[in-house]
Amino acid sequence: MHKGERRGEPTGGDFAEKLNYLFATVTTAEGRECSNEQVASAITTDGVPISQSYIWQLRKGIKVNPTLRHVQALADYFGVPPAYFFEAAVTDQVGERLAELRAEQRRLAEIAESSEAQMMALRAGELSSKRRRQVMELLDVVYRLEQAERGETSG
Repeated sequence: MHKGERRGEPTGGDFAEKLNYLFATVTTAEGRECSNEQVASAITTDGVPISQSYIWQLRKGIKVNPTLRHVQALADYFGVPPAYFFEAAVTDQVGERLAELRAEQRRLAEIAESSEAQMMALRAGELSSKRRRQVMELLDVVYRLEQAERGETSG
């Protein structure tokens, strides 16, 4: 195991494993993994032609010796140095930094959710008691729907 290795991080010199880790870790603004097509399109737009099928082959380990241009373009897209793919120490440093960034993203998302709930409470506090009861009834319906979607039962 590399120094500082965490679960899910690349463990060896496998290009595919390291590339897949970047796909899983560097997500869209909505928190979703980028598709091969999205990455290929962005890289091609930036001037380095690459196909989604070539990226798929790199991710599956079918292609194991990408060109320097493609390595650089993939590194640029994911915001890592090209050495990430080849030097264990750089891989470890990038993995640690990405883990820190993900933790910060989770923290910010929690703060945003808390702020939304506080804003809802503040607005509800400005309503008449009749309107607050209507909001509570609506929240109760939405809560039950979400519980049903999750397969939970209210108790």
